Amino acid sequence: MRLTALRIQAVLAALIALLVVLQVYLIASYFFGAQDALDVHETNGFAVIHPLEALVFLVGLAAWWRRWGMVGVSFLLPLIGTIQIGLTEGSDWVGGLDGLLALVVGGLGGHIAAKALLEARRETRRRDGVGVGSAS
Repeated sequence: MRLTALRIQAVLAALIALLVVLQVYLIASYFFGAQDALDVHETNGFAVIHPLEALVFLVGLAAWWRRWGMVGVSFLLPLIGTIQIGLTEGSDWVGGLDGLLALVVGGLGGHIAAKALLEARRETRRRDGVGVGSAS
């Protein structure tokens, strides 16, 4: 079960990182005159990315049980996402933190994906007995 959870978390976290890149493209398109891009940006953030952030945390509980540091890192995604949603209604300067935190979310998604893939590889090697009790 842990191996499956690690793989699922890696895919979901990587998807979040890619979707953040899409978000940057959409908001830049809006600034350059594509009026519909703002609606797509808002829908993508609220209806797609934020639920995925929650899923990364929930799957992370199974993937990293008793490894509380990584459970905490997994929790940061929905926490920061919730803060971002709150900042979108702020003033010009406060609202700008939404974009800054988007970079944090993208980086964090990439970090979680990489850690989960590495741990899944280690778990697979342990399960298959590769490198256990040998010099390889």
